[in-house]
Amino acid sequence: MKLDEIKEIAKQHNIKVGKMKKADLVRAIQLAEGNEVCFETGKAEQCGQQECLWREDCA
Repeated sequence: MKLDEIKEIAKQHNIKVGKMKKADLVRAIQLAEGNEVCFETGKAEQCGQQECLWREDCA
């Protein structure tokens, strides 16, 4: 997902984007949605969240 798209989702959750990096934005969105804050933490293979919006970009 492109950074502009992520910033738009963050704004919908009232997250102040500022100069946040992509991974930090995604984690802030995960937190705001009440999900596990796991983006790019190496848990992609164990998380079991195949339908996660961030799955394709997660490592």
